[in-house]
Amino acid sequence: MVAYDYPILGVFWTFLIFFVFVMWFFILFRVIVDIFRSHDMGGFVKVLWLIFVLFLPFLGVFVYLIARGRHMAERDQAEAKASQEAMDAYIRQTATTNTSSADELTKLAGLRDSGVITEQEFAAQKAKLLA
Repeated sequence: MVAYDYPILGVFWTFLIFFVFVMWFFILFRVIVDIFRSHDMGGFVKVLWLIFVLFLPFLGVFVYLIARGRHMAERDQAEAKASQEAMDAYIRQTATTNTSSADELTKLAGLRDSGVITEQEFAAQKAKLLA
């Protein structure tokens, strides 16, 4: 009974309007976050952009995207590159510093045999490694 009261084209338009509404809020919040994230603007300029975006949202967001859209993309790329470099550095550090207990014991035995550490120091380090 309800399906006859609400035609398929009405459902389509409802979904379309809902999608555009959600997309609009996504863009609005993205612009607001970018205003605060931007390091090349001073505090007064950020406040002016924020007032413009909040009080005239459609015009403010569209003007911001036209005026500073390229800078948004550049900041996103720089942030992604920095994040990737940090992840690569962490992976390199983790991959090179992970040595097995057997390798460490071999190094300690070599130090003991060459006289750099005493037998007591060797035993203490060995107990520490195996704990």
